[in-house]
Amino acid sequence: MNKLVLRPQRLRLLPAQFSWIDQTLARQRFFQRAPAEAWALYCFLVTVADAQGLSYYADRTLCQRLALSSETLERARQALIALELIAVRVPLVQVLAVPSSPPSTSSPRTPKTQALAHLAQLHQVLGKAGAR
Repeated sequence: MNKLVLRPQRLRLLPAQFSWIDQTLARQRFFQRAPAEAWALYCFLVTVADAQGLSYYADRTLCQRLALSSETLERARQALIALELIAVRVPLVQVLAVPSSPPSTSSPRTPKTQALAHLAQLHQVLGKAGAR
């Protein structure tokens, strides 16, 4: 297929602030392994991290920015830790290099429909956070 850039004046470039999301997350089906709130947190952390993946936002600030309760934030954080996507030593959070495949977990893979539901929830969470 010949691909043509639809809006060349709006072509995405790698930003100087080092934020990007690794395609391995989609190719290796990481999105099916965590709830939408975890991916909202991941997107935020990737966006605010420095070149080494480090950031230090307080839980209260994260809850406000992402419209999450403290319990939901903690579940989201634990999901990302379980997937080996972040490391935490309060007050620091480091976004890690994405593993080539998701780590084994005790829970079975989520069905495709669950993954689509997670993505729909992510869209809602990000929409709420953007409306503030």
